[in-house]
Amino acid sequence: MRRPVAVFVVAAAALWAADQKDVEFARPGTKPLLVDLHIPDGAGPFPAAILIHGGGFDGGSRSTNVRPLFDLLAGGGFAWFSIDYRIAPEFHFPQASEDVATAIRWLKGHAGEYHVDGARIVLIGESAGGFLVNYAGTHDTADTKIAAVVDMYGPVDYGKLAELRRDHPELFNMTSINRHAANGAGIHFFGAEQLDAAGLAKLHAVSPIFAVHRGMPPFLAIHGTKDDQVVYVQSTAMCDAMHKVGAVCDLITIEGGGHGMSGWRAPEMQHWKPEMMAWLQKTLHSR
Repeated sequence: MRRPVAVFVVAAAALWAADQKDVEFARPGTKPLLVDLHIPDGAGPFPAAILIHGGGFDGGSRSTNVRPLFDLLAGGGFAWFSIDYRIAPEFHFPQASEDVATAIRWLKGHAGEYHVDGARIVLIGESAGGFLVNYAGTHDTADTKIAAVVDMYGPVDYGKLAELRRDHPELFNMTSINRHAANGAGIHFFGAEQLDAAGLAKLHAVSPIFAVHRGMPPFLAIHGTKDDQVVYVQSTAMCDAMHKVGAVCDLITIEGGGHGMSGWRAPEMQHWKPEMMAWLQKTLHSR
């Protein structure tokens, strides 16, 4: 009679650990940073994705912006961890980047607890979160090294993007962009007050495209050709720069796709889902 009871207790514990919300992974100052997570059934160790939501650097949510990825990753046998990070107007770029690095270290330190393979951790970010994963992937250190990066319509050259928004506003949804800027986001998030020489120098210093180097993790960019907030050419330029140094960068193009995966509803736009999962499986298997 004892053995069935023991088995039941283990199974119950595994079920409890499968999905958790509001887990604190860091507390910089007095600001708690939380993560929602999913762990597949089984012993693992599982490949894991850290998800970084968008929202213009002043909004968004770990529970909504990246929600289309939850079932997709879980169905592919991934554990996933959707995190908070510090945003405008109270905080600025260095803090947001530090939070992503902290999340990587935290997950590596808790890999055994969550049945995660620390050598198969990928970063997936969308929009503003795409910028943050691009930055993390081009500035990785021994303790923040990850296996791969998936950038969904994130900026890579913020100076060029800001100049294009200024010079050709007809290409963009300036109502949304200006709303974020008024809240201390946009170029202000990176310490640039205006697009003069000093401001452009600050944007250049933080732009991932200028930190591309041999030996960086493989990247997958996913981007719509009709994006009216972060132009499609940002992703093609990143892949071109990576190819020049011998780094891996692949691109999934959403023809006619706008800004945001939730808007890619047409059947002919859904190919990104199996293609992304196939790329992840191939990339992680080769490591």
